[in-house]
Amino acid sequence: MTNIDRDCPLCTEDGGALLWSNDDMRVVHVADPQHPGYTRVIWNRHVAEMTQLPPAQRDALMQAVWQVEQTLRDTLRPDKVNLAEFGNMVPHLHWHIIPRWSDDPRFPDAVWAPLARRSARQEAAWQTTLARIEARIPHYHEELRAALGEM
Repeated sequence: MTNIDRDCPLCTEDGGALLWSNDDMRVVHVADPQHPGYTRVIWNRHVAEMTQLPPAQRDALMQAVWQVEQTLRDTLRPDKVNLAEFGNMVPHLHWHIIPRWSDDPRFPDAVWAPLARRSARQEAAWQTTLARIEARIPHYHEELRAALGEM
């Protein structure tokens, strides 16, 4: 990365466990026990808005986001995938790709919504789903690296 800003956490750190990178962007695993499979695609340079990228770079970034989503769907089989691009805290475009399951603790609400009151049966169902997902994460990462490497 060029032009590193020592006060910017996405200049000085990967922003998660690095899965893949090229000169323009990187893909990281976000360690979030409530949202297994959570992945980010982060533009390496300071660019705050999608329209600040030239069209070819914008397309490349979105191709990576779409590849992450497709690989998540193919390997982890979520009920829904949430995509979000905020960047309010850092001047790096970054996309959040968050797989969702119908029995996750916040579904169907947003991932940042308060936890809903749940029965023991609902919690047990989520724990079963969570164990299945966690067992598939290494396969997801392997498939994602391969797919992104072909881009």
